[in-house]
Amino acid sequence: MSRTGKKPVVVPDKVEVQLDGSNITVKGPKGQLSQELPGDMVVELEEGFVYVKRPTDSPKHRSLHGLTRTLIDNMVLGVTEGYSRNLELVGVGYKAAMQGKKLVLNVGLSHPVEFDPGDNMEIEVPAPTKIVVRGIDKQKVGNLAAVIRRTYPPEPYKGKGIRYENEIVRQKVGKAGK
Repeated sequence: MSRTGKKPVVVPDKVEVQLDGSNITVKGPKGQLSQELPGDMVVELEEGFVYVKRPTDSPKHRSLHGLTRTLIDNMVLGVTEGYSRNLELVGVGYKAAMQGKKLVLNVGLSHPVEFDPGDNMEIEVPAPTKIVVRGIDKQKVGNLAAVIRRTYPPEPYKGKGIRYENEIVRQKVGKAGK
């Protein structure tokens, strides 16, 4: 059995889970998420817990067992606490600012770059060199943070660029002198 798949998902009091065939909807204080789960998995809701069981021991069902349980757990955590990713800008003159709901980056390109967070997402700039991406969907938060980072990823010689908080960028020595 999958160790992750065996654990039940605890559903807090303020969260409502609805099962409709292979679709699951989770409502909580921060919003609502819905997802289509793999149809083979057996998902049961009992007394504040969600159990995921697999029908057979085939390799396909074994791989979907832990995935299905983790997707449900991420949805429950998202609607109760939410997710966030922190980014840092490293470089002289690199800065981020908010214009309304849009994020505007000045990162050494010939033009400022704008990002619109979209639904159930928010971007915050606590300092000119720090960006916080928040939302209830873990996949969307990570994707938006990756898209922002891809604008100017850290380069290996000086380390300038947009990086995740606490990301270690290995630097190269550059040209060797004579």
